[in-house]
Amino acid sequence: MLLIYYALVKTNAILLITINSFGCFIETAYITIYLIYATKKARVFCIQIFVLLNVVAFAAIVLLTRLAFTGPDRVTVVGWICVGFSLCVFAAPLSIIRLVIRTKSVEFMPFYLSFFLTLNAIAWFGYGFFTKDLYVEVKKDRKQLIRS
Repeated sequence: MLLIYYALVKTNAILLITINSFGCFIETAYITIYLIYATKKARVFCIQIFVLLNVVAFAAIVLLTRLAFTGPDRVTVVGWICVGFSLCVFAAPLSIIRLVIRTKSVEFMPFYLSFFLTLNAIAWFGYGFFTKDLYVEVKKDRKQLIRS
């Protein structure tokens, strides 16, 4: 949702809106399936986190950037916020590295996750490079460095 907001703030970003809207749809379907099959405790926790991040935090970011910034400054601030959140999302799977080092076995290292996140980062870097969108390019480039 944050990248959709970034695309709405930025001009001529129809491709970003389209791609991220589709991604939101897929993620919503995945979360819905999870909620259907989760235990009651897990379901309540998931809904609480969802509301906290997707309603409260998103609304705070939108209100703050709408009220405090205009034009290019708003694009810059929202772009860097997206970079920060994106880095957190791509760095989170690295928590498994601790287990890999402790057990001295790559058995727990998710190969497909690493592989497809790398492909994702390369694709988004290419998009950012060719459209000269610094925030998309930087965000994905940093993710690749984190994974390396």
